[in-house]
Amino acid sequence: TLDLTCRRAPCFAKFAEMEEMVKMEAEINEVQPLLLSATIGSTLQFYFIGEKCEILQDMSRHLEAILKEKRNLRKRLIKHRCQESLPVEATYHKSIVELLTEAVTFIEKLESHLQSVRSIPQIPHMMNNMDTTLSKTEVLMIELEELTEQILKWEELQKEVYSN
Repeated sequence: TLDLTCRRAPCFAKFAEMEEMVKMEAEINEVQPLLLSATIGSTLQFYFIGEKCEILQDMSRHLEAILKEKRNLRKRLIKHRCQESLPVEATYHKSIVELLTEAVTFIEKLESHLQSVRSIPQIPHMMNNMDTTLSKTEVLMIELEELTEQILKWEELQKEVYSN
C-alpha cells in the first residue's frame, strides 16, 4: 500500500527542469566571456582600422556582386579556355590547378564568411538576450529553492501525521 501511495510527484519534474536551467546557466557563463572578448576584440579592431574599413566595404560590395553571378562564374572557371588564354609553362600547371580549386572553394565559402561579418552588429543584442535569460534563470532558481523548502515542510508534516 505504501508503494502505491509513494508515486513520483510532479514537483520532481519541476526539479528536473530547474537542474536543466542550472546547466543552461553554466553554459551561458562559459559562452558569455567568449562573446565579450570577441566583442571587445572586434571593437578595438574596427577602431584601429579606420580607412581600411571603407576599402573592406567596397570589396564586400564587389564580392556580393560576384556572388550574384556565381553560376556564370563557375561556368567560366570550368570552361576550357585553351585558345583564349596565354600559354602556361608545364612547370606551373599543377600550381594553377591548385590555385583554381582554392579560388572555387573560397567563392563557395564566401557567403558564410560574409554572414559572419554581418552578424557582428547583432552581438550587443545577443548579449542583452543572454542577460535576460540569466535573470530568468536566477528567478527560476529562487522558485526552485522555495519549492524545495515547501516539499521538505510537507514531508515533515506527513511524517508527523503518520507517526500520530
